[in-house]
Amino acid sequence: MANHKSAIKRIRANNAKRLRNRYQAKTARTFVKRLRNTESKSEAQELLKKVSSMLDRLAKKNVIHKNNAANKKSKLTKFVNRLAA
Repeated sequence: MANHKSAIKRIRANNAKRLRNRYQAKTARTFVKRLRNTESKSEAQELLKKVSSMLDRLAKKNVIHKNNAANKKSKLTKFVNRLAA
């Protein structure tokens, strides 16, 4: 157990950040799955904008690696472009 006041505060802050990061990452994963299950191209394009924004935000905050975000965005864009109109 931490002895210093600052270490105790760090533990609290880290736990709060961990929970926030988990929530945001899980939400992004859910939207990626929703996009993958979409069959209409117009709906998929709208979702893609939202998902790309989420992934960029997660990468900016170092919740996921920037290359991971770029890879996911690239794959999802290819998926949306392959959908029939």
